[in-house]
Amino acid sequence: MPDLIAQGPRSSDRWRRELPADREVVVGRSPGAWQVDWDDRISRIHASLHANESGSVLVERHPAARNPIFYRGQKRDRFTMQPGEHFVIGRTTFTLAVRPLVAESSVADPTVTEQAFASAALRRRLYRDAGNRIEMLSRLPDLITGSTSDSELLVRVTGVLLQATAGATAVAVLRVDSESSGNVQVLHYDSRAPEQAGPRPSGRLARQAIECGESVLHLWGGGRMVSQGCVDQSRPAFTADEGVDWAFCVPIPGEASPGWVLYESGQLPRDAKQSVEQSLEAASNDLQDDLKFAELVATTLGRLRQLRNLQQRQAGLSRFFAPVVMEALGGRDAQDVLRPREADIAVLFCDLRGFSRRSEEQADQLMELLQRVSEALSVMTRRILHWDGVIGDFHGDAAMGFWGWPIAQPDAAGRACRTALEILAEFGREGAAGDGPLSGFRCGIGVATGRAVVGQIGSSDQVKVTAFGPVVNLASRLEGMTKPLSAEILIDEATARYVRETLPRSLARTRRLAPVRPAGMRTPLVVHQLLPPAATPGTIRDADIETYEAALDDLLDRRWDRAFERLHEVSASDRAKDFLTVYIASHGRVPPANWDGVVPLERK
Repeated sequence: MPDLIAQGPRSSDRWRRELPADREVVVGRSPGAWQVDWDDRISRIHASLHANESGSVLVERHPAARNPIFYRGQKRDRFTMQPGEHFVIGRTTFTLAVRPLVAESSVADPTVTEQAFASAALRRRLYRDAGNRIEMLSRLPDLITGSTSDSELLVRVTGVLLQATAGATAVAVLRVDSESSGNVQVLHYDSRAPEQAGPRPSGRLARQAIECGESVLHLWGGGRMVSQGCVDQSRPAFTADEGVDWAFCVPIPGEASPGWVLYESGQLPRDAKQSVEQSLEAASNDLQDDLKFAELVATTLGRLRQLRNLQQRQAGLSRFFAPVVMEALGGRDAQDVLRPREADIAVLFCDLRGFSRRSEEQADQLMELLQRVSEALSVMTRRILHWDGVIGDFHGDAAMGFWGWPIAQPDAAGRACRTALEILAEFGREGAAGDGPLSGFRCGIGVATGRAVVGQIGSSDQVKVTAFGPVVNLASRLEGMTKPLSAEILIDEATARYVRETLPRSLARTRRLAPVRPAGMRTPLVVHQLLPPAATPGTIRDADIETYEAALDDLLDRRWDRAFERLHEVSASDRAKDFLTVYIASHGRVPPANWDGVVPLERK
């Protein structure tokens, strides 16, 4: 695709950007456009550009633009321009230019003077024009950090280097791909001569700078080879000589910019009184100032991209981790934190009930239904994060969260239970209101506590954290059992023990529901129900809990008639009692001869 170059009245009023083939580009002064903020004759939205695969560009003036667009000396509202052509708005000229390819050659150039410069040596060197360099360096942080994307960042970096290097004719940011035989890609390119293609960057020079990890300078005309540092005299040196006298390449440091280099090429000042050898010797000294500045820019660029990567990873983590957890992890390496390891955790599964029925009723309002489901999932995730949990995953219309990782939380079980009760309360309030996004939905929640392997799945760019182990399966099973047991929140024995021993009854209560054997499992488990405080409107009374557990003891002692009678003493609003009542009645109130004290759960 071609590049669009904007050049204003001052040399610093310029940028060069690659025109994308898949979207429209707007030129103007508004924040969302390709900004031309130096020219007050350009409207906020002045022109739109559409690049074609052939390389031509369709330009259209916006109806609200104040001033005309001049193309080929005439006012035009719509036209197609070719590479090498330009149009003018106000005091700014916009030129369409072809981005040059990387130059490659295996032919040795005996006229090249080649030098390599270690960063430490350049840092010790004092600038000759210190005032100008310091002024430019003082502007560098604002110029670079003000960019909002990588493409904008590279536009600004190349612009800074062109302004700072008087003899530079072209600047590029290149990437050497180590996985494809050293293929060199032009990430961004800029030159002082918009009407010309500009000199091509040297692929050989870029690869050499990456291989040795030092800045490398090429000069033409001396007929001699000077080598320092990592320069290999045994292999031919080459840089495309297309109207330039010198070129240098500076590696950009940091893991965020692998294989990236800054590339500059330019011409020497012509002095008739100096011989070629004298010009080359002087140029080598003068260009070291430009090299030192380019290294500072490269270091700033590398560190900024590293910082942005870290911020992106932190932003990715913030989707899963509560703020207090993020704060605790602030000084640690994300990869080390996310590495899978064993931990004692509490796991919560929360499933949305009523979705299938609603999807049938609202088949013609799917977007509205999706919004309501999203709001329901948001209730779950907000409560998990509120109690400093981790969002583990989403399974359809269910959410999974856990506590105890990446930092240990001795009260993980308590946090999970309080989260479950708050989710249940919010669904209850919305359901009672009758007109909110959660109206018509209910939830089933399972909580289990135990050991698991917890960590990252996938790459650092697409973070997914989750937990593996029996405790995760148990929490999911408990959530699935809330339907047949007619209980909103079910917890395992370990979690119930923690609630009984640690949480006051003014916060949470538990009751044993039954020892059950889920379908497909050999080992039975004792299932407990988590209940809100007795003062909560509509909840089960303490007296009903005592009566139910007494009936359960009768059941386990094979006194099924007595158990059946006690269950009928429990309030009719307690739907969980129906499970045992139906089970006892289905056997004529007489326990089977081979009954082992466990209530089997049939697969549905």
